[in-house]
Amino acid sequence: MPDKLNLKWIKAASYEEMSKIAADLFMEQLHEKPESVLGMATGGTPEGFYKEMVARYNAGEISFVHTKSFNLDEYVGVDPKNVTSYHYYMDQNLFNHIDIKRENIHVPVGNTDDLATTALEYDAAIAAVGGIDMQLLGIGVNGHIGFNEPGTPFSLGTNVVELTESTREANKIYFDKLEDVPTHAITMGIDTIMKSKKIVLLISGASKQEAMNRLRSGEITEDFPASALHNHGDVTVIYTGVK
Repeated sequence: MPDKLNLKWIKAASYEEMSKIAADLFMEQLHEKPESVLGMATGGTPEGFYKEMVARYNAGEISFVHTKSFNLDEYVGVDPKNVTSYHYYMDQNLFNHIDIKRENIHVPVGNTDDLATTALEYDAAIAAVGGIDMQLLGIGVNGHIGFNEPGTPFSLGTNVVELTESTREANKIYFDKLEDVPTHAITMGIDTIMKSKKIVLLISGASKQEAMNRLRSGEITEDFPASALHNHGDVTVIYTGVK
């Protein structure tokens, strides 16, 4: 890798190993600071990570009882109890299986009439607890992090975005048909993400090869949102299934 890049790269031999390496980092964080504020991501890529975290909780290796969590994003117009919501995803994959207190769980609310205020309050809530200690990220085929699509200013905090067709196409597997995929989402902004003390980015599968190549190039541009990570001092990229 070129020396100019700040990112730490870890190649995993398999999806399972990628998930375990990520879980190791988060477990170390919780051991060092049990009251850590964790940033959570959704989608297919982190499912193995959540399974690992649940397994380690069940084995008595970690506890989340003092932990707070903030999720990256949520669809606009989707009720939190809907099976396609990220509230539901997090309950099914993690929260229902560990000892985190419900009052310490934060996921953006997308079914509100005042999304602008909701966005401002979300950033304020993160700031109020001292910021995110460790943030989990995935990457979209177009380089989005959170739901920050290409062209998003790096200076934005939590905001409402219109999803690109490629993003909606990638997410249609969770819906009956493409027309059912929401057109907008509320997401932590790039500025919000970049304020996290540590960031762990997971990249898995051949469909992410182009995004991987662009991230490796070192070019920093708002046309490729993940490139903002080069401006952060503590980012670990764990990848598998890409060259």
